[in-house]
Amino acid sequence: MPQSLARLHIHLVFSTKNRERLITARVRDSLHAYMATVLQNLGCAPVLINTVEDHVHILFELARTVSVSQAVKDVKKSSSKWIKTQGTELAGFAWQVGYGAFAVSESNVPTVRDYIAGQQEHHRRKSFQEEYRAFLEKHRVAFDERYVWD
Repeated sequence: MPQSLARLHIHLVFSTKNRERLITARVRDSLHAYMATVLQNLGCAPVLINTVEDHVHILFELARTVSVSQAVKDVKKSSSKWIKTQGTELAGFAWQVGYGAFAVSESNVPTVRDYIAGQQEHHRRKSFQEEYRAFLEKHRVAFDERYVWD
């Protein structure tokens, strides 16, 4: 086969450090646009980005030449630097060290997209910790509770 082809959708989830509720409506849309640009610059097509006050969900297509860890590193590092410039109350902003990245089949992209779009409503009933534990269990990811939250 002369070409190398890939179409890999990733659902990425990570929190603010200590789940601080710092992602306000004032910065939310600009943060989403900034993260989308970082992904585009990597050749990763963003599908949907949504946040609530203490965490982010990103659905994107992973570029064939980029690792998941590199995409995460670039998005978190760049967006953290950017958000710190958005006001004195955000000068100490940081993302948690860890993240969750889950493969999404093409047939499940619409469902995941709807789920991400509905974050504000979803989190009226469920905390980030409850949501994240459910993701880990659904995807059969073994985890140690002592190291999941930073």
